[in-house]
Amino acid sequence: MNLLPWLNPARAEALHAALAQRILIIDGAMGTMIQSYKLDEAGYRGERFSQGYDGRHQHVHDHAHHVCDLKGNNDLLLLTQPEIIRAVHTQYLQAGADLLETNTFNATSISQADYHLEHVVYELNREGARLARECCDAIEAETPHKPRFVIGVLGPTSRTASISPDVNDPGYRNVSFDELRATYREATRGLIDGGADVIMVETIFDTLNAKAALFAVEEVFDARGARLPVMISGTITDRSGRTLSGQTAEAFFYSMRHSRPLSIGLNCALGAKDLRPHVETLATLADCYVSTHPNAGLPNAFGEYDETPEEMAATIREFAQAGFLNLVGGCCGTSPAHIKAIAEAVAGIVPRRPVVYPVQTAA
Repeated sequence: MNLLPWLNPARAEALHAALAQRILIIDGAMGTMIQSYKLDEAGYRGERFSQGYDGRHQHVHDHAHHVCDLKGNNDLLLLTQPEIIRAVHTQYLQAGADLLETNTFNATSISQADYHLEHVVYELNREGARLARECCDAIEAETPHKPRFVIGVLGPTSRTASISPDVNDPGYRNVSFDELRATYREATRGLIDGGADVIMVETIFDTLNAKAALFAVEEVFDARGARLPVMISGTITDRSGRTLSGQTAEAFFYSMRHSRPLSIGLNCALGAKDLRPHVETLATLADCYVSTHPNAGLPNAFGEYDETPEEMAATIREFAQAGFLNLVGGCCGTSPAHIKAIAEAVAGIVPRRPVVYPVQTAA
């Protein structure tokens, strides 16, 4: 592991150089921005997936991908409304983002099975990376001194490998390690072929899912004889301070450390204030870079996020001043305004230095 050469040495070296110089900015929420377009069923389907659909949950021409409604499948917009995805990416870049996350959070065969769209998973990932790459290249051409990077996103899927979905049958699992591994391999191939600079396994609520993803990513790297940097980001599900599968931030780090990631961090679920002690834990332990992209506070009674850009940026600035951060952005409820405020808040603050552990030698 990690003995393979870089797939794109110039990009990898530029990323490491940037991380050594300053705190890098990850973009904000894609879903929040997509919701502002108020797309209906026809908007999600676009021209490609409208044929054979009569609006009454029937497939007129017997095409599997027309069986059910597609509204809410944000990843599909990569194929049906690419101009929307491009516009959102561009707004985040203009707000100060150094790294764009691909719109591929649910672009796995397991998650796309809900829409009968397993057959477009590779294409979704390839197009997700290609669109983000296109946007990064366009703004980088205007500011060549400041490189922009594409994070190829592997989301957690809609299933969990270590917890039973049936309270009456604790030993039951609705997905296996090998099934996860296969879907992550397919997604990773698409992200690499589309031009991703980094692969990020994110919003990890089940460490076993993450291990399947990391295993799959390494398999793809081995098959290609070269690798990309890998980022890992877990999610603390509530104020217990643990992931859904029961790990504290410390346990999460130690269970992931073997993969020698570029960075480890936390995102989603909680706002920045509630994430602070857990990010601090990672910052004191990690011999790699540390990232966080929290929600804009906790959701209100209507499921909306009320934390303003100024409020969130003030909290994040304190993180940076305390020496916790190398990469920071936003998750649910954040917008380009949040990312702009965060970028301004951490500008000029020295980035955290990874912990150096003593080298173990044989007795």
